[in-house]
Amino acid sequence: MQPGLVEQLIDPATMARLTELAELDPALVATDFTAPGAAAALRETEVLISSWGCPPLDAAVLAAAPRLRAVVHAAGSVKHHVTEACWQRGIRVSSAASANALPVAEYTVAAVLFANKRVLQLSSAYRQQRDRFSRQSAPGIPGNYRRTVGVVGASRIGRRVLELLRPYDLELLLHDPYLAPEQAAALGARAVGLDDLCAAADVVSVHAPELPETRHLIDRARLAAMRDGATLVNTARGSLVDQEALTAELVSGRLNAVLDVTVPEHLPADSPLYELPNVLLTPHVAGSLGGELHRMAATAADELARYAAGLPFAHPVLPAELPRTA
Repeated sequence: MQPGLVEQLIDPATMARLTELAELDPALVATDFTAPGAAAALRETEVLISSWGCPPLDAAVLAAAPRLRAVVHAAGSVKHHVTEACWQRGIRVSSAASANALPVAEYTVAAVLFANKRVLQLSSAYRQQRDRFSRQSAPGIPGNYRRTVGVVGASRIGRRVLELLRPYDLELLLHDPYLAPEQAAALGARAVGLDDLCAAADVVSVHAPELPETRHLIDRARLAAMRDGATLVNTARGSLVDQEALTAELVSGRLNAVLDVTVPEHLPADSPLYELPNVLLTPHVAGSLGGELHRMAATAADELARYAAGLPFAHPVLPAELPRTA
């Protein structure tokens, strides 16, 4: 994993557990598998604990790791380092993506509830008007009772969002091309086409994976179909939304947005999105931060315990599922 990450990711209790479960040197963090210390350890390694910044596990690396049997990833996607050579070798792979999904879903639910209360706009108006502000004079606040929320993608995050939203008096719509209507109903939502979802929802929340076929999934036409005053929430990837078309809608004031991801990830200083009163812009912080990182390390420790006990992983990554997941 990348330098300096271990101290943020693994708290003392989880590190103690890892060292109890396996022969592990807490001081050895590999950023280059060809470095002398890492290369020597790799020759003896049976299980690799990885996270962000792990180098690719290509055929050359695997040739230098004859005992490697499993990769336990204490982060989300494994696409950056688990290669085809790993699958051909039969290496078992686990990911803490389910643990990282929790804070993203929590962020999303907060965004949905705040969006329907127009919290961003009201806060701005209150700050400007101060003691002259009158809540009764603030128009166009829909509130959350019987509002319609559309979730795009029944990913881990999308499913958790639906679960967290179920107790509220909301109508939940779901679009996922791989999900049958009865499966959507079991998640507490009504399955609809993406065009219908965009046209019907007061809040559209994007949780689809970043794939070639999902680029600009929310395109100009679907943005134009959204209701006046509707809110787009994107905690997935910036490429899923036609940002040029979205910016035009936001500048016009017709739509609102909560954007944790953009293209590029760090917007240029002159982007209008920084200043618009109808946009909440955050710097890709919906995922695990601070103490939330410890949850992913704890999940990795649980998986290592299962491996040591001869049990299957609770959160396996299967090669057949990778083409349609993040």
